[in-house]
This record gives sequence, C-alpha cells and structure tokens, in this order.
Amino acid sequence: MLTKNPAYRSREVVEGMDRGGPRAHLKNVGLLNDELKKPFIAIVNTYNEMHPGHFHLNDLVGHIRDGIYAAGGVPFAFGTIAVCDGFGQANKGMCYALPSREIIADSVEVMVEAHRYDGLVLVGGCDKIVPALLMAAARLDLPAVVVTGGPMFPGRYRGQELASYQTKEAAGKIKRGLLPEKVLDEMEECLSPSAGSCSMMGTANSMSVIAEVLGLTLPGCGTAHAVEGKKRRIAKASGYRVVELVNQGIKPSDILTRNSFINAIKVAMAVGGSTNCLLHVPAIAGECGITITPDDFEQLSSTTPYLAKINPSGVQTMKDLEDAGGVPAVMKELDDWLDGTQKTVSGLTIGEIAAEAENKNPQVIRPVAEAYSKQGSLAILHGSLAPGGAVVKQTAVKPEMLVHKGPARVFNSEEDAFRALRESQINHGDVIVIRYEGPKGGPGMREMLTATTYIVGMGLDDVALVTDGRFSGASRGPAIGHIAPEAAEGGPIALVQDGDMISIDIPARTVDLLVADEELARRREKLVHPAPKITKGYLVRYARDVSSVSQGAVLK
Repeated sequence: MLTKNPAYRSREVVEGMDRGGPRAHLKNVGLLNDELKKPFIAIVNTYNEMHPGHFHLNDLVGHIRDGIYAAGGVPFAFGTIAVCDGFGQANKGMCYALPSREIIADSVEVMVEAHRYDGLVLVGGCDKIVPALLMAAARLDLPAVVVTGGPMFPGRYRGQELASYQTKEAAGKIKRGLLPEKVLDEMEECLSPSAGSCSMMGTANSMSVIAEVLGLTLPGCGTAHAVEGKKRRIAKASGYRVVELVNQGIKPSDILTRNSFINAIKVAMAVGGSTNCLLHVPAIAGECGITITPDDFEQLSSTTPYLAKINPSGVQTMKDLEDAGGVPAVMKELDDWLDGTQKTVSGLTIGEIAAEAENKNPQVIRPVAEAYSKQGSLAILHGSLAPGGAVVKQTAVKPEMLVHKGPARVFNSEEDAFRALRESQINHGDVIVIRYEGPKGGPGMREMLTATTYIVGMGLDDVALVTDGRFSGASRGPAIGHIAPEAAEGGPIALVQDGDMISIDIPARTVDLLVADEELARRREKLVHPAPKITKGYLVRYARDVSSVSQGAVLK
C-alpha cells in the first residue's frame, strides 16, 4: 500500500485499501508498484489521420513520453478531436469548426478531472485546437506545458514558395483564362509538402506564436517546424519540464496575467497575426477571469510596430521567420513594448528569453526603426453597420483600398456569394455583404476563405467584403469580419439591401451603412430572418448558448 503523498492529486485514485480496483487496472496497463508513487501526467494528443497539421503528432507524443519518464513521471496519453478548417470551405462542415473549440476544451477538462492527473502536456497544431488547448490549460489550472505541432514547410512551385490557400486564388485566375487548368493539378501536388499546419501566418501559427508569448510553451516552440529535430527536442524537454512544474507546484495561474496577454497580443500584431486572434484570446483570458476586449486589440495594435511581413500579407514564409530567430527574436526587437517580468513554463521570464535571442535576419524581422508601419496587423472598426465593432487585417489591405465606398451586393450565405463570383456577377467597386454567418446565424461563424481567395483570383482588387462571419488567416484584401451585432441578432447588417452604399474608412476606423435611420426603421418592422440552416444536433444547442463574437463566441 502506498505512503500518502499529498503533493500528487493522483493519490486520490491509487491510495488506500479501497483503491485496489484502480491499482489493478493500472497494473494491467503495465505500471509497476513504484510507478504508482510517481506523478501521473496526461498527454492530450489531438492526432488524426485526416490532415497534415495533426498526422505527425504521435511521433511528438513519443518524445514527450520519454521526457516524462526521464523526469520521474508516468505518462498517460488520450485523444480528442481536431477539425481542419480546410475541409469545411464553403460547405456545412465549416459550421462545426469554431464550435469544435468548446468540445475540445470540455473533453480535456472531463478526462483530466475524472482521472485526477497531476499535470498535463497538450499537443495540437491547427486553428481551433491550439486555442482550445490553451483554454483547457487555463481552466484546469494544473501544471501544464503546451506543445504546438509546428508549421509545415512552404510548398515550392516553379521557383516560388507558396501555401495551399493559393490554389484557391489560382482557381479564380483559371476562370479568367489567365492560367491553364493543369496548373491547379501541379500546385495540388506540391503546396502541402510535409506534416504541419499551413505554411502562413494564419490562425494556427498566430495562436502558436501567442501560446509561446503567453509563456505556456518552451522557448522556440511556436515556429519550430513540424518535421524538424528541434520540434522533437522541444517535445521531449516539455515532457521533462512538466514533471518539474508538478513538483514545484507551478500552475498556469502563476503565469497567465493580464500583462502576459497584452504581451501576446503585441507580438501577434507585430507579425501580422490573424483576425481570429480576436476570437480566441478573449476566450482564453476569460478562463483566467481576465477580460480582453476588441478595444484592447485596437489600442495595442495601433501602437505596436509591424515588423515581420509573413504570407499571406507578404512573401516571406514561416520558415523564414523561424530561421531569423522565431518568437524570441521578435520579442527582442519589441523589448521596449513588452513586460519582460512575465513568467513562462521554462522558468525564464519573457525578458530573459528575449535577452538571449538573436535576430539572425533583419530583412525578415525588421528592427523597430525600420518597421513596415507603426501599427500592427488588426484594426477594429465601428459605425452604423457595426455598432458592436468589426475587424480587418489592415496589414493585408492595399493602400488604395484603405478607404472605399461602393454599392452593396447582399447574400445570406457564402455559397450564394461564391456562386455570384463564379458566374462573374460581381462588379468592380462592389461591397459584398455576406450575412447570417455569425456564431448564431451560421451557426458556428464560418470563415469566408473561398470567397476572399476567389475575389483575389478574379482580379477584383477593388471589391470589399463585409460579413458577420469570420476569415481565414489566409484572407487578404479589404475583408471586414466579425460585424456585430450579427444578422441573426437583428444587427444592422440584416437590414442591408442591394444597392445601398457602404463606406469603409480603415484609417478612421469606420464602416457605415449610408441609409437614413427612418428607412432602416421601416425595414426593421418588416424584417423576417431566414429559417435556421441546421435544425438538430450540437449546433442547435451551440447557436442557442453562444455569446457574442465580441466576447470570444464562448458558450454561456
């Protein structure tokens, strides 16, 4: 029988005469008597065989196991879901992508609490998975280390380094007769060349950067590529480190402070972070009892210099960013902008990590004095079309489209808008309005990547898009999302009609529907919402209980 050790909550499972059954089960799966006295460490493995962001994770989990054993812990891996947004583009599947974040976080909570683990390592690499794992770590507040799966290598096509989203832009060019159809087949063969998340500063890699700056990964993890030896070494070190955190009693609540979230937002804005950061950071902070609002993003982005122009905003790749020194090098350049006293799971502070870093390529990570601009990637807009706010990735907008006025072309789904684009029914200067795609109306707040990439491919550089849905990190151009309130909640976007003039002024932070209040009041009296797109299952409950996008679209 075990000697009582109050430091490990796993003792609740294995100590005492009445715990013979659990001990028998653990011996059945291979544990020795001495191992019953050691800390039990959960490895949350989001492996699946469907997409490259996660099909390599079993290998990383093996290295994490080795680290846990070496440090004197006992690892127990379990799985949870991992949705790839890429498969849901312009179909019903995308309705489930954002809602999957809540399922992942809840499932981790259930397993860890039910089995009374002492600490955990959380492994995942794509858009909703990384924020879900961060939410779970914050919620459980047990010693934890996150291992992000890492980007894939950039694809090489005819001498250019490209990412898979560019196949969609190519489809638009094929439609215009600018490329032969065989080009698409050629690109498909080479633009997803290795395991890892998509090779761009999309949501997956933006959130991996944020995880590192928050202090929940080891230094260098955020941009270490999926198939590199560095990622395997970080995985092993993470397993070792989590046992030390358990024995030292260091928890996420000792690391995640308001200033650590402010640091993370600043670094994300400096590298062109995705608009989806606006969804996920408030949700993670909320698990800590910390409130982060769109206004915080506006204030921080507008005062943080833009240092690294990674695709889709520029031509440099995630591999370029990694080779230049990754997140630590960005933090070094932003030293005066960050609170260097913030702690990390490594035992080092943010300031200490930055001090040890080197910017190995100032062409990729520019010094502040040579920043692309004095402002970061995101801008928060308000106005009569979005009284609750909206977001645009301003660093991905051409200067001539920062201010735009045009007639509305209104669609109640992305599929309808895409059909009009494909059939050349959109005119230069139009403002495409896609509504009933918010958290409730979608349901699930689908991303509009098919529409935005087709706009680029069709050469409609002077067409804007506004939506109560969201965008992929691959989106570029004047794409304004997160319009709040959403149409399903009766927001002004529900009242827009074809031909209404919409004014966008990103420098002034405004997006306005130029229709008289009296006319809008008449329209509201006659407003009838379309029937729900999904009428059974999880998404019915999700649509009923999800909060506003401005609060992170979390379940109430």
